[in-house]
Amino acid sequence: MPVLHFHVDNLKCGGCASTIRHRVQELPGVASVFVDPEADVVDVDHDGTVEHDQVAALLMRLGYPEHGTGGTFEKAKSFISCAIGRVKGED
Repeated sequence: MPVLHFHVDNLKCGGCASTIRHRVQELPGVASVFVDPEADVVDVDHDGTVEHDQVAALLMRLGYPEHGTGGTFEKAKSFISCAIGRVKGED
């Protein structure tokens, strides 16, 4: 199974990880999502139909851009995504 690997910014905690896992898992063709907040890593197992740019764009919208590609706006969005993940009570 192919894996897409991302090194992202703004990944702070389990709330962030939860939001990323749930939102990326919604993409068609995604089999599983592994998020490591300590290493700032997101790995996406997929069926071969998922493209790197597709996942990168979603991560950017959530506030977790690939390392070095985001700015202040994405950092602010990451706090919202983080809070949503924590409110859901997961991780």
